Amino acid sequence: MAGGLTIRPAARADAARIAEIYNAGIALRGATFQTTPRSVEDIDRWFDERGPLLVAASEAGVVGWAVASAYADTCVYDGVGEYTIYVDPAAQRQGAGRRLLSALAEEAERVGLYKLIGKLLSTNEPSIALAEACGFAQVGVHVRHGKLDGVWKDVVVVERLLGEAAR
Repeated sequence: MAGGLTIRPAARADAARIAEIYNAGIALRGATFQTTPRSVEDIDRWFDERGPLLVAASEAGVVGWAVASAYADTCVYDGVGEYTIYVDPAAQRQGAGRRLLSALAEEAERVGLYKLIGKLLSTNEPSIALAEACGFAQVGVHVRHGKLDGVWKDVVVVERLLGEAAR
């Protein structure tokens, strides 16, 4: 599938499909502490509130998305983004995630970010492997960072320096 994919900026018309993919990830309970499904309106707000938002699209439509959000509300971290990435379960392990995350890092650098971080559930081995394959390094673990369905979960923190910070 990776060769037949186009990575492009998301359009508001993609919001329903982005929500559908995100909600599938929420339902699987392996990638996020979120438990409430997201609406199209929730996703539509991202176009005004978040950084680069990309989608991976095949001839059949959008199969994945990735976004870089502000890391913190303070200006000290203006150059740091926190990434989120989801791929439709039916399209996983076919190269879409790698293409999306690599493209997101390039776009984040282009818009002036010097670092991308990710917070990945420690049990989400595919996401950790994806981050490492895309040049992210594990820099720590937040122990018992939150509860998912009443169970404490650890979070692996990964980061990738971009632009001048990477040299």
